[in-house]
Amino acid sequence: MGTWIAPSVIERELYGAKTAGDWAAYFDVLARTPLYVAQSRAQSDAHPGSVFFHSTPDRMLVVHTAGMLPAPTPETVFESRSLRWFSEVWAADDPAFLAVNPGSPAEAYLTTTPADLARWRTHAEASPHYGLPEGRIHALFTGGPLHGPVAHGLAVGSHLAVTNGEFWNSLAYHGSGYQYERRRVAKSWSITERSDWLSTLHTLLDCGMVSPVWEFALRVRRALASDFAGPVDVEHWRHVAEASLRRNAQRAAEPQLTPDGVTVAQPRPAAEVEGEIAGVRRLIGRIARYEQRFRADGLLPADGWVRSVEGWDIGRASQMARWGVGCRYGSVDEAEQAVLRAGEAARDTYRSWEEFSAGYILGRCLHFDEEEFGTWYTTALAAHLALTTDPASPWRNIPWNLG
Repeated sequence: MGTWIAPSVIERELYGAKTAGDWAAYFDVLARTPLYVAQSRAQSDAHPGSVFFHSTPDRMLVVHTAGMLPAPTPETVFESRSLRWFSEVWAADDPAFLAVNPGSPAEAYLTTTPADLARWRTHAEASPHYGLPEGRIHALFTGGPLHGPVAHGLAVGSHLAVTNGEFWNSLAYHGSGYQYERRRVAKSWSITERSDWLSTLHTLLDCGMVSPVWEFALRVRRALASDFAGPVDVEHWRHVAEASLRRNAQRAAEPQLTPDGVTVAQPRPAAEVEGEIAGVRRLIGRIARYEQRFRADGLLPADGWVRSVEGWDIGRASQMARWGVGCRYGSVDEAEQAVLRAGEAARDTYRSWEEFSAGYILGRCLHFDEEEFGTWYTTALAAHLALTTDPASPWRNIPWNLG
């Protein structure tokens, strides 16, 4: 390959097949790889369900694989489609050639006769999967940071990158295409414009979506573990949490001296206080059962426990920064600043990648899993195991403490 470094495994495989003259292998790679087509953002916004073919003067339609995409700009977006899709929609008056990664060592200029389109379909039908495999670590070898503070902040979001089958270090993010990314954040986060994205991103960075009740329970145990320098019995933890809640309720009912004089507070209804106490006691039991499973599955050491669930917000903030770029709700520079903040927040709260991961997974499970230990848990566990054991993992190559 000379001095050229393929940006990702996709282009490396394309180059290897081309160099060997193995065009069947080249088409096999294309068949399982999203191909990105440039679109005018204004045109895409006006016709969100359509992809337009803009031919070059020499009758070529240019497509890029994921590692070869240019940096995002406000005016131009990219939509991804499969080789099979191209084979099914290509018309007689469409461009004469499909130009794959033109100008790179992995380039190819493919003719588009009916026989060619049939060949594309054959390879697509034989493909074992489409896109990067989920549950594995994928990185940009060039075009994405591999070390330093920005890489650390991106690695904080790598749980979701591994689960979704994406490059963990792609800051100049296109995802699965402009309209797909917009639909995703609209469906999952109700984000439909820039102000929504900014508000959500800042709330996540401030750990404002994690339940304060979860953090209260864990904060009580952190204090006890610090006081007694060792493991905390669950019943002791429950007792102290209950005493703290009763004390807070009593204080809230006491008259307060303010600049305007004495303010008489209304005591909270006893049933409300007792309900809150019962809920926290149940929560502590739930956390303890999750931690027991975490220890059995290698998420925690034998005597380990979760310090905080703020990692769930922090990890999602790192990803949200990138999603905003893919949706053109934010710039690459804005995403970089948010990713840096996510890395700093994670280091302020946790002491290792493993501690951070356990906090992230507990938050995810408390929100979604209902102690079923279903896919919300198993996919996160798989990502944790990959990130903590794979030699190519950013967690194995980026120190937690950057100093």
